[in-house]
Amino acid sequence: MPPVKPMLAKAVHEVPRTPGLSYEPKWDGFRCVVFRDGDEIELGSRNDRPLTRYFPELVELLREALPRRCVVDGEIVIVTDAGLDFEVLQLRLHPAASRVNKLAVQTPASFVAFDLLALDDRSLMDEPFGERRRLLESVLDDKLARVHLTPLTTDPDVAQDWFTRFEGAGFDGVMAKPVDHPYEPDKRVMWKVKHERTADCVVAGFRWHKDGESVGSLLLGLFDDRGTMHHVGVATSFTAARRRELVTELAPLRENALEDHPWREWAQAHAEQRVPGAYSRWAVGKDLSWVPLRPEWVAEVRYEHVQGRRFRHGSRLVRFRHDRTPESCTYAQLDEVAPAELGLLFG
Repeated sequence: MPPVKPMLAKAVHEVPRTPGLSYEPKWDGFRCVVFRDGDEIELGSRNDRPLTRYFPELVELLREALPRRCVVDGEIVIVTDAGLDFEVLQLRLHPAASRVNKLAVQTPASFVAFDLLALDDRSLMDEPFGERRRLLESVLDDKLARVHLTPLTTDPDVAQDWFTRFEGAGFDGVMAKPVDHPYEPDKRVMWKVKHERTADCVVAGFRWHKDGESVGSLLLGLFDDRGTMHHVGVATSFTAARRRELVTELAPLRENALEDHPWREWAQAHAEQRVPGAYSRWAVGKDLSWVPLRPEWVAEVRYEHVQGRRFRHGSRLVRFRHDRTPESCTYAQLDEVAPAELGLLFG
């Protein structure tokens, strides 16, 4: 019975080559544990939040693809001609049912299965992954459109090839799982290898931490070829001590910050310019108010990849670069990853 917390992974910097591992692509979507009991299907997120109402087209699809009583771990993704699109997927978390139903037709979601936790009356949580995978292959009908069984290999060289070649299709990286391990909910017993790069960005503002007294995130900007500075993401994950230090360090930049700030009219900005405060991709109703800073400082940040001309995930501050000018922080420094054909990965 729901909820079941999914098994998690620890981040590593390269594909592990320990004997006894299997490898899968790391999908860029919503983690989802599917519970089916006859005609009843529930879609649960990694945070125990129900996803069922947001993906009605998957409910019908999974009734055809799954056995009548089972629990399956997988990922909800949006597949486009250019690869996986997380930004379009985010739009599905909409409060209006009419909007959800419209998007279900316009941008239907797909489901990628990668683990089987229960079948009929039998819990498989204590079974080794190799057995769970064998059973999943035998019961999942992945001949249906938009239902996939995730590719699997025990060859680390193949995994390394996936890591390099399919980033352009929107993949996060590669997962590594011990073949003989049981399923351990909410424990980091797998490994994930993700792409990491650095970029120099303009520090153009910040948001307060939820404590209301320290810095929660830095707002980052990059210039395009026309000299327009766009909001490309945030730098987060500071320690409590560092959050407090940043309040003092950034205080001088708050003075007269809006006078010539490129985002001072963000509320009326043209749609082509990426600006902070417009909407939250992560939480409906989240407070996106921000404190402007004179855009004079440059921060070197570590990021994973770019989607839609912004950082796909929050970046991490490496250091402030007082040897760099803000004008030198352009999109040209970012890696351009060639698109990849998803069909290649599925054979």
